Formats: sequence, C-alpha cells, structure tokens
Amino acid sequence: MRACCSASSWVRSMVDARPFASAAELYAVADRTCAGLDNAAIDEALAGHPRIGERPAGAGGAWPRQEQAGVRTADEATRAALAAGNAEYERRFGHVYLVSAAGRTGEELLALLRSRLDNEREVERTIVRRELAAITRQRLERVVGR
Repeated sequence: MRACCSASSWVRSMVDARPFASAAELYAVADRTCAGLDNAAIDEALAGHPRIGERPAGAGGAWPRQEQAGVRTADEATRAALAAGNAEYERRFGHVYLVSAAGRTGEELLALLRSRLDNEREVERTIVRRELAAITRQRLERVVGR
C-alpha cells in the first residue's frame, strides 16, 4: 500500500478496511480515503514523490520512472525548463509539483506546470489532491492487475 501512496494515514485506513470484496470496492475506499486526507497527510504523500524529470532512487523508483517515461525523451531545453519550473513551483507552494505523468510527454508536463504556477494556494491544493488520487488509483490498478 505504501508504494501506492506514502501517507501513513492512508496506508492505515486501507489496511484497516481489508478485506475488500472486489477491486471496485478497493478503488472506492482508496478514492474516499484520498479525498479525506488532511493537509499533513497530503504533505507526507508529496514527500514520497520525486520531482518531475528527476531520477527516483532505489527500488521504490520503478513506478515513478515508468510514469515519467515521457520526460526521458524530451530535449535538453525541456528538461532544463522542467527543473527550473520545479524549483519555482516549490518556492511558490512549498512542495513538489505533483501531476499524474503517465502517458504524458515532457512538453505536456512542462505546460501543465506553467499553467499551475499562478494558481491560488487553495486551488492548487485541490488540484494536488486530485492528482494524488489519480496516481494512487493507477498504482493500485497495477497491483491488482486491473
């Protein structure tokens, strides 16, 4: 569970909710649990995500590497712009830029980052919560095999 979402409260809630009668029930509980995370839990989950465009370290980095595959084929200018954009985003919001990167190119991820930099903090927090839920769902689907 921790590989799907690193927020301890999410992991505890999911473990406590077992057993699940079906994959649909698992996903529904996961979605509700993500929706109910407080700011501290979201911050904990964000700390478990690598920056877009950076190589995640260790065995836990396999999924992020797959999810961010589109960045590897981006040109150097795009990768440099992502690094600069990540730094600007972190200065503005105090945490990593979180986006469901699977299936997106480096250019798409950069455009999304730039479009979010002018968001109000509350708006951005809502987007982060939605992106976290999407990433968590995608990872759960990998575990279950859809």
